[in-house]
This record gives sequence, C-alpha cells and structure tokens, in this order.
Amino acid sequence: MSAQHSWPGWEPRRRAARRRHLVRTALVVGLVALLGLAGLGAGAVWWGTQHYGGQVARIPDAFPAGPRPPRPAGHDGGTTFLLAGVDNRSGRPTTGSGATAPLWKYGAQRSDTLMLVHLSGDRRSVHVMSIPRDSWVHIEGHGSAKINAAFSWGGPPLMMRTVERLVGTRVDHFGVIDWHGFRDLTDAVGGVPVTVREDSYDSARDRHWKAGTYVMDGADALAYVGQRHGLPGGELDRIKRQQQFLVSLVRQMRGKAGLTDPLGTVRMLDAITRTVSVDDRMSNADLRNLVFALRRLDASGTRFATAPIVRSEMIDGQYALILDQKELRTRWRAVETGRAD
Repeated sequence: MSAQHSWPGWEPRRRAARRRHLVRTALVVGLVALLGLAGLGAGAVWWGTQHYGGQVARIPDAFPAGPRPPRPAGHDGGTTFLLAGVDNRSGRPTTGSGATAPLWKYGAQRSDTLMLVHLSGDRRSVHVMSIPRDSWVHIEGHGSAKINAAFSWGGPPLMMRTVERLVGTRVDHFGVIDWHGFRDLTDAVGGVPVTVREDSYDSARDRHWKAGTYVMDGADALAYVGQRHGLPGGELDRIKRQQQFLVSLVRQMRGKAGLTDPLGTVRMLDAITRTVSVDDRMSNADLRNLVFALRRLDASGTRFATAPIVRSEMIDGQYALILDQKELRTRWRAVETGRAD
C-alpha cells in the first residue's frame, strides 16, 4: 500500500467538482460490471455489452418461487437491484466467469454486504440503501436471525425473499461479487485511491491504519472495507467505508475504460466478466439499456442511505441490529414512487 502525495491542498472548488464527479460515476456502486462500460462511446457500449455481456456469468433460478410483493401504487416505472458482496469460505472463486466453485453451498457463504439500488423510471435519479449484515430479521423457514444468514441457508432466492419481505419491495435484478472477485477487480484497475480519515486499530486482523491517502491493492482494500472493530460506529462506519471505497473504485474503472485506451478497456471488461455474476433474467439488452441510462444521469439525483436502526442488542449471544421496519418501508416506498428527498 503506497502513499499518494498529490492529494493534499485541493481548493474547495476543485474538491466540490471532483466530489460531484465521484458521485455521478458511482450511481449503482456494487454493480461495477455495468458502470465499467459507462466510460465508452455509444458504439463501443453497444459492441461491449453484446460481446462481453455474453461472457457475464448468469445465475439460474435466482428469484424466489411463489407470491412476491407487488409494485406500490404510483410506482415510477424504474428498476430495483439487490446487490450483494459475499464472503467466501470455499477457498475458490464463486462469482464471475472465473468461478471454480458453486456460488452457493449450504453453510459455505454469507452475504457480507447488501445494497438495494433503485434507478428511477425517468433515469434521472438513483437511490442506494445499505442494509447492515447484522440486521435481525425474519428468515422464512428459519425463524429470526441476522440477515446475512439468509444467503448461507438458501442462496440468492432466500436472500431475495428475505429482503423483499423486510422492505416490502419487488427486486428486479440481482448482482453479486465474492471476496476473490473484489480483490481481483481492485488489482485489475491498478489499485484504488482511498483516504483513511483517522487512525484506527483492527483487533480482529491485528492491523493498524494511519490517517492518510493510499492506493490500496486488493488485499488492503478487503481489509479496509471489512474492518468494524476499532471503529467508533462499528458496523455503520464499516458501511460508510464500503460506500466510500466503491465510489473510488468505479471512478478508477472509468478512468481505465475509454476510447482513448482500447487495451485498458479490454482488460477492464475481461476483469469484470471474471468477477461479477448477475441473474439470468438480465439480458444483454438490459445491460446495454442500463449503461446508456447511467451515462445520462445527473449527479444531483443520487442519494446514499442506510436502513433506519432502532437499537443494537445481544440476542442469543450475537450482536444484532434492530431495524425500524415501518420507517424502512415508508422510505423505500417514497423512493419507488418518486417522492423521496
């Protein structure tokens, strides 16, 4: 991890302009596969999604069977994604075209990051809602548990059903990346600049972090976004780090992908297809339409939030977060009907 010395001393105007650029390029954060294409010209986007879209790993039977929540009255016609980062206890890649192990095996992986993302019907706004992995929720067939156990017990379908029933929404598409993919994608872009805001010590990894700006490789990035011990806000500070890192990752990807650097673009798209998996209902045309929509979005229409929390408590010896489900549903309904602030 090498220090980067050109960052200090920005003028406020330059900082504000760069912040707007970062937000614009990180609209759906975890769906990095699609945003990687957004730096291309229109013709290249069509070719890229057609050529590389066929190489993106599709997840069969990702959606739950049986009744699902209806769209709310006044729905804006937009698209809702559920994005997941999963831990990996198989020791081998489980997502992307480079996967050598199943995406899901009972008890083998848990979701480490969950984000609901809504792209509005007019393609002018995006809302991202992070759901903490320690959220204590009802999981069908298993009673109450932390939400990250849903993936472990039932893979994508059970995780999707759990989130849909928690939020009262319908998920249109699903994207996932595992630890291997996260690390490899970070390395593929040549590392990601991240500002560590304050000194901290991660007792779980016996690692000290010093305030400053660094270019993090995949291993460093994984440790950074995974830390919660030694942070004042614990899991909530961890979520802030994840959002911060993904903003910078997507910016780095856009810098690598473009008509001025065809070789860099090819390498980027190869890295994406090796690491990310999406549901099998997402066609190449869906990918292309989403990329074009993201290119037209304005930065002022982007919002990041975390599911509202009532309190934390110990349940059966586990640290858990109790969500305000009513408020969560109210907020997300406002998002999907175009009434959210």
